[in-house]
Amino acid sequence: TVIRAAILIQNWYRLTMARIEMRRRYSLSIFQSIEYADEQDQLQLSNFFTFMLDHCTNPDAVSHIFTSPSVSQGVDEGLYLTEFEKKIDVPDSYYGPRLSFPLTVEDANALLHAFRNEQLLHARYVLQLLCETRRVLKEMPNITHLSTSYSKEITVCGDLHGNLDDLLLIFYKNGLPSEQNRYVFNGDFVDRGKNSMEILIILFAFLLIYPNDLHLNRGNHEDYIMNLRYGFTKEVSKKYKDHGKQILCLLRDVFSWLPLATIIDSKVLILHGGISDTTDLDFLNALERNKVRDRIHVEVIFSSLKNLAILMLRSICYLQILDILWSDPRSQNGCTPNKCRGGGCYFGPDVTAKLFEKYNLKMLIRSHEFKPEGYEISHDGKVITIFSASNYYEEGSNRGAYIKLNPELIPRFVQYRVSKYTRRQNLRERVGTIESSALKSLREKIYAHRSELTSAFAQYDLNGTGKISVNDWVAAMESVLQLDLPWRMLRSQLAQMNPDGEVDFMSCFYDLKIGQPVKEVQPALVETLCRYRKDLEIIFNIIDKDHSGLISLEEFGQTWKLFTSHLGIDVHDESIDKLVLSIDYNKDGHIDFNEFLEAFHVVHRLE
Repeated sequence: TVIRAAILIQNWYRLTMARIEMRRRYSLSIFQSIEYADEQDQLQLSNFFTFMLDHCTNPDAVSHIFTSPSVSQGVDEGLYLTEFEKKIDVPDSYYGPRLSFPLTVEDANALLHAFRNEQLLHARYVLQLLCETRRVLKEMPNITHLSTSYSKEITVCGDLHGNLDDLLLIFYKNGLPSEQNRYVFNGDFVDRGKNSMEILIILFAFLLIYPNDLHLNRGNHEDYIMNLRYGFTKEVSKKYKDHGKQILCLLRDVFSWLPLATIIDSKVLILHGGISDTTDLDFLNALERNKVRDRIHVEVIFSSLKNLAILMLRSICYLQILDILWSDPRSQNGCTPNKCRGGGCYFGPDVTAKLFEKYNLKMLIRSHEFKPEGYEISHDGKVITIFSASNYYEEGSNRGAYIKLNPELIPRFVQYRVSKYTRRQNLRERVGTIESSALKSLREKIYAHRSELTSAFAQYDLNGTGKISVNDWVAAMESVLQLDLPWRMLRSQLAQMNPDGEVDFMSCFYDLKIGQPVKEVQPALVETLCRYRKDLEIIFNIIDKDHSGLISLEEFGQTWKLFTSHLGIDVHDESIDKLVLSIDYNKDGHIDFNEFLEAFHVVHRLE
């Protein structure tokens, strides 16, 4: 009886843990699928900018909007540190760190202390720090070469994405950067998290103090347009209202000078994304990396170039950099376009082996991809993915990790998780929190595609009952959303089923609605604004050159008409004209587009 009871308890426990693990996995799949779908929108946005230049009635009048600003527009190249002191006053009421250049370890410690206490560094010191950082980065090669013979180990960190607590925990566990404790940070320092600026300041400060011992690679988020979509631009503008434009302009230049890769002992290649079957390290080391600032900059350059030879060369440079910043490894052989992300490629073990043979390499360390345990080993141990942002999607969703490389180049992984609330939760509660957040994001995605989904459901509902089979519901969901999710498993969380086993497909939308500032607006227009809210926000932010948050009614109307034309959206002009006029509250011919677009988001009725 005791043995039978023990077996029953063991079976119950295994079944319970399996169900919890299943919920955890599909929740993370939801997060990752939505993230990649969002990145695909970036590619579509780049295509729109080319379309805008081609179809605008006066292309010269708008081309300046998308070209990368020269440094002189924001901060003069020849502006010395002392000139910032003359132009930007630091009031006596400021109690944060006061930096003097060249920086010392004491300055770095003061920054760490200030940021732990949620203090801001004054704009004058930020601008001085960025100017000095750019000066140092300009002297660095595209590919940095390091040797373990000068120290016992080198630490490699992956994506941080604005999570300051992760960086502070890494320094606490592993020690601060120094001549004896060298680091490589492998890109994606910014976006998503709320402390991207603080992370950059700390890393740039240590770079200035130890330029031979702390090394930074560029990631795909060190990019002007990515920053507009994923939060870094908003963070800087909010924290530095008076000097945000100068800081952002200078950061765009600094990002363009970040090295592209690091090689340790001529054997270990470290870069942010991955490789392709055309990756040429010699070519990458020779190109002018600062010329490829971001996707918009490249699109405009391509559209303006008339010389075919120059165009082809620029195109090759861009694609090479795109591959190393955006690509992901896969277990299948070959090299195919990375359709999930909309940029880069999927590279197989054969592509890795070919590059290793050509350059006599033994290991590729990359980041770029969320991993539940903070790291993953693939391609028979030749490719390592390292991801250092814990709690990336939600509190408790994943561990972060970093790599310690010894002189024998044997990797040792250190995992961690910054815990603020999850220590007080058991496993079931932690997974429940992750699942709830993932399903909320998925429901918002579903509602933003309500019209398309309703049409897809109707194709299977031939008798107009409002009910369809589970198989038909799954097929309709995937055909519209294309998220490659386990819809059959998720059905119980998203739609109701009647006793006959059929799905009430309209129940997908029961608990959601779209907030809107003007009730008279037609539902189709509201849904369109909701669905493309992020894209429109980026476009309007680019047009808004002075970062005032205001654009003219004419600019709004012209951009909207080009955008809907590009996407083939059928919206009557009078509908948008009526909407725009109704939100020009003070009738001055300008609208606050951020406030306007924020109104068109999915609202959960229970909240």
